[in-house]
Amino acid sequence: MRIPKVIFVLLLMFFLSCSSGPAAQQLESKNGFALIGPPKPGEQLATFAGGCFWALQEGMIELKGVHKVISGYSGGTTANPDYPKVMSKTSGHAEAVQVYYDPKVISFEQLCEAFFHAHDPTQVDGQGPDLGTEYRSIAFFRSPEEYRTIRRVIDRLEASIYRNIPVATELIPFKIIYPAEMEHQDYYKRNLWDSYIRKISMPKVLKLRREMPEFIKTAYLKP
Repeated sequence: MRIPKVIFVLLLMFFLSCSSGPAAQQLESKNGFALIGPPKPGEQLATFAGGCFWALQEGMIELKGVHKVISGYSGGTTANPDYPKVMSKTSGHAEAVQVYYDPKVISFEQLCEAFFHAHDPTQVDGQGPDLGTEYRSIAFFRSPEEYRTIRRVIDRLEASIYRNIPVATELIPFKIIYPAEMEHQDYYKRNLWDSYIRKISMPKVLKLRREMPEFIKTAYLKP
C-alpha cells in the first residue's frame, strides 16, 4: 500500500523528533537575543567558530560535562551585530558558540579535540557549501595555557589525520562573543526536518559521535 506523501512527511518528522535525544536547552532571552551570562561556580568557558553554528552548537551540547552552549558572533569588530550584519561580511565576526562546561568531567583539550572533529579545520573561510569569513574556523583562547593546548592538538592532528594539508584554524585571544537571535539557538534540535540540517549539519554531528563516543552523553547514543 502506498503511503500518502503528507502522512509520510509527518511520520518522518515524528521519527526524527524521537531520535533527537534530550529536549532543547532552556535559554534566557532579551529583545529576541539569547542572554550570555557568566559561568556558574565550577564551570569554565570555551569559545569556538567552525562554520554554521547550528551544527557546532548541537555537537558540543551532546558532550558529557557540557552544561550549556549558546550560539553567537565573535572574532570581529562591530559591536552588537545581528545575523544580517554578520552575513553581509562587514562585521568581521564569525558564527561561534560559547561552551559552559565542567572541567572535572571534560577538559579544555578534549573540547578542542571535539571541535576539530566537528568540522573541517583545513578549509579556509568556509565550511562545505557555506563560504565566507563568517564561516571561518577559529579556536579562541583565554590564557597562554589554552593557546598551548590548542597548538598541541593542532600539531597532533597535522601529524596524523591532516599530514599533507595544514590546519587553517585561526588562534585568536578571546575578547567578546555577542549572542545570536533566539531563532538560531538549538536550531538543529528544533528543525530536524530541515533539508540543510539533514544534508549538511547532521553528518557533522554524527561524525563527532563516531569519533568520540566515550564523550557523548548516553541519551544521544541510544538507537
